[in-house]
Order: sequence, then C-alpha cells, then structure tokens
Amino acid sequence: MPGWDKAQVLIKTECEQSIEEGKDPAAVEALRAECAAAGDDAARLQQLHGKFLALPVRADFGFEEPSDLENIRRLRPANRRPLTVSRAVSDLADKLHGAWLGRCVGCALGKPVEAYMGQRNGLRSWERQRAYLTAIAPDEWPLRDYYPARSPAGELAGELMCPQSTREHIAFMETDDDIRYTVLGQIILEQHGRDFTTLHVAREWLKRLTYIQVCTAETQAYRNLTERYEFHINATPAADIDWHWVATRFNPFREWIGAQIRVDSYGYAAPGNPELAAEFAWRDARLSHVKNGIYGAMFCAAMIAAAFATDDPAAIIEAGLAEIPATSRLYADVRRAVEICQRHGCDAARFEAVFGEIYDLLGHYSPVHTNNNAAMCAATLLLSGGDFAKGVTLAVMGGWDTDCNGATVGSMVGAISGATRAPAHWTARLHDTLNAELAGYHPIAISECAKRSLNVAQAILPV
Repeated sequence: MPGWDKAQVLIKTECEQSIEEGKDPAAVEALRAECAAAGDDAARLQQLHGKFLALPVRADFGFEEPSDLENIRRLRPANRRPLTVSRAVSDLADKLHGAWLGRCVGCALGKPVEAYMGQRNGLRSWERQRAYLTAIAPDEWPLRDYYPARSPAGELAGELMCPQSTREHIAFMETDDDIRYTVLGQIILEQHGRDFTTLHVAREWLKRLTYIQVCTAETQAYRNLTERYEFHINATPAADIDWHWVATRFNPFREWIGAQIRVDSYGYAAPGNPELAAEFAWRDARLSHVKNGIYGAMFCAAMIAAAFATDDPAAIIEAGLAEIPATSRLYADVRRAVEICQRHGCDAARFEAVFGEIYDLLGHYSPVHTNNNAAMCAATLLLSGGDFAKGVTLAVMGGWDTDCNGATVGSMVGAISGATRAPAHWTARLHDTLNAELAGYHPIAISECAKRSLNVAQAILPV
C-alpha cells in the first residue's frame, strides 16, 4: 500500500516531516535505519511508519499545534476583528464572479511553470521563471502576460508544462486539480448546505474524483478510506470513522498544500465571515491533513471570505491569521513573511528582494508544503496592493507551487475587484469557459459557477 509513491520514498519524506513536526532527530534517524534494513518490504515499512507517528514532539519544540477545531480556536490570537460585507445582490454577484475569474486566471497563468518548483542549474523557482522570460526579451520580466510557449533559455530554466495555458494557445480554463476542488466544494455546499460534514466530503471525493485525479496527501487519504471503510453503493458508511487515522496512515504529505487548494468555495460561501469559512475549511481539510496542513486551509478560506469585505490586503491577512493558532509554525512563518514585505515598504517594485528573503527563510520546506506557499500568498497579496494583475502575476512569479498560489491570490484580488473591474487582458482569453473534468462542469461557463456560488452564499448567509 504505498500509494502516491514507493514505500521507501514515503519513508524518506516522513523523516523530513517528523523533524519539521518537532520530533527528536535522533529518534527519527534510528527509525530511518530500521526502514533501510527493511528494504522494499512495503508491509514492514508501513508498520514502521506507525512508529514515526507515535514519536512524541520534543518538549523544547516551541509550538503547540492541535488538529481539532476546539483547540485550534482556543489558540487563536486575541485581537480578532469583525468584518462587514455588502449584502446587495448585485455587489456580491459581481465580487463572486470576479473571484471565480481571478482563481481561473491565476491557475492558468501558473500552470505552465508548475514544474519549476525546485532548483535547476543553481536557480531557485522564481529565478528560473526570470531566466525563461528574460531570454526572450528583457521586458518580459516582470511577467505581464500568459507564458509564451517557447524560450531560448532551454536547459537553463527547463521546459514548460500545459501548452493549452500558454500565451499562444489559451482559450479556456483547462482542467486542473485546483479548479476541480473549487467545483467540488461548491457541489458539497449545494447538496448539503452549511451543515455538511467531513463524511460528505469523503463521499463526494469517492463519487466524483477518480484515483488518478488526486495527489500526495489526497492519494493516501483516498486509499485509507477505501481500505478500511465501505463506500460502495449499498453501504452505510460508519458514523465513527477515525479521521485522524485516514489523514495520517502512511501519509507523510499531511502538512503539504493539498488542503489549502481545496477551500475557495468555502470562502465564497461565507463572504465577510472568515470564522465560518475557516470552519468549513477545517471540515474538509481534516480528511487528509493535520496541523499546519489544516491551518493553511483555514487561513486561505478566511482570507478569501475577508476579501469580500475589505480591499486592504493587510486586513485580509490579519483576518486569515485570526483563525489559526498563534502558537503554530504557519502563524510564525506568515508573520515573518509579512515583516519582510513591510521592511521593503510593501513595494511591488522590490519584489525580487522580498522573494529572495522569503526563500532564505522558508526554502527548507518542500516546494509543495503549506507554510512556504501560504506565506508567499500573503506576501504577494501585500505587494499587489489588492490589484488584480499584480496579484496574479506576483503570486505566480513567487514560484514554488505556482498554479496553486496564483489561484489562491486570484480569488482574493478577484473578489476585491469584482468582474466588472477585472482586466479583460487576463479574463477575456478564457472565453468564460471552464473544463473541470467533473460531470456537469465540463465544460461550464465561469459565470455560471459564480451564479451558483451566489445561490450558495444566499442560502448560507441570508440577507
């Protein structure tokens, strides 16, 4: 039962994850040696993985990071401020349409360079993008359009992915996991309303997502669900599903970005109510994630909800931080990224200096970890000043998980601008078309998705 990767690769990732979680490096190294002795015996390695999970966090770790909602709320910062949002249908409809457009634009913009996550030829993720573009022409950097399909940079930067999302070919939002989860969140809310549960999320995964459509933490959780619990058409799923077991069993990706990319529809459903959006995100995220993996989902859902009530990026970030433990690594990492931006005057012209310092600070994480990507989202939102074009381009130029971050920041700047003020240079190229690879949403008009989100929001937060 390896799942996303071979068992030895999962164990290698688990060693890194356990140390990040604050477990004793010597104990982790001892277990690593046991795993090496087990060779390719997947059953033995799975058993040993349980020992990693059982290791206690060091007494001197310095962070308190629960995964249950009650204790997450207990550890939130004290300075939480309420927000108000216009409940006028026309205003909300325009903002929801803008949020959907922003998510699609940011995702499409980042898709071609998604493979630029790691270093190559001594260049960091964001520097590889710069090399690719400046080899075409100096004024291609900073990014000002969708990625061109070819560059003389060649082996220096690497080849692009997803030609359908490049400058020469883009004509719609092509299918992507970041968008499928936004659709799936909408479906869950349409069918089950504000009282949906983690079990509803699990059932919709198994009903609508094929195994090939899920990645990393979601792959492991998907396998765990189907191995222990019955979800076939005649089954009555157990009411006492052990969600912690589902999220952690042979899942070293449990703090990676997967849950964070799933939550935009929860922010759309609770405009101006970050606390409710964060709770919705928690119900979804705990299916596959723990600790900072959950917090990233709550942080981003709360920020998206806040973007419907204020156009101040600093206030949006504070609203997100207000919903996660102030005792967590994510809270500390985002705070430090914000401080870096502030030291540079939150000046978009100084984005390279900001990126360089954030990479120095958080580059020890996997390129698809929650913490570094959430911090980059916060930093690029600040640098953008809430501007649509600056938001999506800076989020993608920041590197690491480019399509995820472009989409998340896109939701926020799209909600700020609304569809009427979103630049046609970016939005018109999608021709109001989304292909989600989900029944009923392939293809679908992006504007129709926004209308459905309005219906959901009105049902959850009546005028």
